[in-house]
Amino acid sequence: MKSRWMLIGACLLLPACGTMSGMLTKNPSATATLAPTKGNTVSGTVHFTQKSGIVVVEAKVTGLKPNGMHGMHIHEKGNCSGDASGAGGHFNPAGSQHGAHNSPMRHGGDLGNLRVNANGFAQVLIEVVDISLGTDANSIIGRAVVVHAGPDDLRSQPAGDSGARIGCGLISKNPDKVF
Repeated sequence: MKSRWMLIGACLLLPACGTMSGMLTKNPSATATLAPTKGNTVSGTVHFTQKSGIVVVEAKVTGLKPNGMHGMHIHEKGNCSGDASGAGGHFNPAGSQHGAHNSPMRHGGDLGNLRVNANGFAQVLIEVVDISLGTDANSIIGRAVVVHAGPDDLRSQPAGDSGARIGCGLISKNPDKVF
């Protein structure tokens, strides 16, 4: 008799567990693994996490010129071959002018600058609006993250005058997980 009640209880809980698992899904995320273009030494990862109308971008990059600044942008195409020129221009779904990642007038792909320490390492954590990890026109999935040889001046048109492309990585969506 006792095992019968346990079986009924388990059957009643299973649908509830299925409903709860939908509430425990992780925020959508994506990753780009940076590789150097020819003659450069850049490597690192850029992680993207979608949260309530923003995308949190966390980058850790090595192999950069020490004590400098390097522009970093999302480019329109996911082509990092050769010198990464196949990645096209900055991702710009709204047709805006170039600017800082936190200014109202900017490309969707404008991520600002990496500040590099004496060891050639840079780390940045920023929040970006008007991009997504979904399937809409603002999605950055399948595009490229590019690190440039020089600083982005945040005003020159069309791309901030940040120079050659020294590192590039394809943005790939991470599998959705339940935890």
